[in-house]
Amino acid sequence: MEDSFSIPSPLAKGFGEKGFGFRHLELAGIDNSGVIAVNDPAIAGQEICLFSEGVSSGQEYLDRFHRHIEEASRNRRPFPCARFADGEYAFYAESLECNGLYRQAESVSAIREVLPMHVAALKQLSAMGRIAALIFPGNLGGRRSAFKRILHPWKKEPSAASFLEFLDRNGIELSAGNYLPFYVVYACLSSLDFRRSLDGKHVCIVNSDYDEGNCRRWFERAGSRPRLTFVPIAAEYVATRWSSMKEGVLGKIPADADLCLVGAGVGALPVCVDAAVRFSIPAIDAGHILNMMNGREDKSNGMRLYTIWKEPASGG
Repeated sequence: MEDSFSIPSPLAKGFGEKGFGFRHLELAGIDNSGVIAVNDPAIAGQEICLFSEGVSSGQEYLDRFHRHIEEASRNRRPFPCARFADGEYAFYAESLECNGLYRQAESVSAIREVLPMHVAALKQLSAMGRIAALIFPGNLGGRRSAFKRILHPWKKEPSAASFLEFLDRNGIELSAGNYLPFYVVYACLSSLDFRRSLDGKHVCIVNSDYDEGNCRRWFERAGSRPRLTFVPIAAEYVATRWSSMKEGVLGKIPADADLCLVGAGVGALPVCVDAAVRFSIPAIDAGHILNMMNGREDKSNGMRLYTIWKEPASGG
């Protein structure tokens, strides 16, 4: 590893023993320059992410992830993948800072009420899928304002560190077998190779928005013509209301679907796990990629890292 992995106790020793460290996530064909140019230049720091021992490159992560999706689809095996970043870190720290671009939780009490459901889903995810967490040196411990330190001296700022500690408290182990760098999901789903691999497949899109014409053109630009089925889901509060929504959503997913692409904010975790288990298929937390498919990148406040491919695009 290029740099040693350092994180607050009680996780430091365990991660050191597992050989985790930081490396530059380089992917041939990906061009992040345009995204960095229109954002705070500090966003480039997110290109340095956590790698697990035994993975030689970002390309290896990408190839492995795409292969696992294809194998799970072909063999009818549950393979959920959920992403975790600032919104999720705030949610699991019981903070309403999780309400960023979308409304995720009505109140702190609403978060606390559903945490057991999320922990159960995380345990399933860790056993059969991928925890795609955004972990880089800059988000391992937030700096709190003086006001917050006075008001809540015992409380930590939501961060990757607080999320890892949440996992640890709940007996969930992040390992080489279940960890995936956050941006590998975006890189894979945005690649032409991934879209081509879905030609003729039945793809179920679980999201609040669906522009069929734009979605079909998204695949057609890669020479791919999958069969698309749209299953609507609420645009907000899925994370806290999934129990009441579950059967209404899962009941609309076709039994012969080969893959689910899910957009549900912090609620994508239980949605992906339940869909993957119910139908024995990959269910991937696609998020921003669905906005790209719908021609609605404005809903994400613009472009995201690891979604812009140079021509000819290659990946996955």
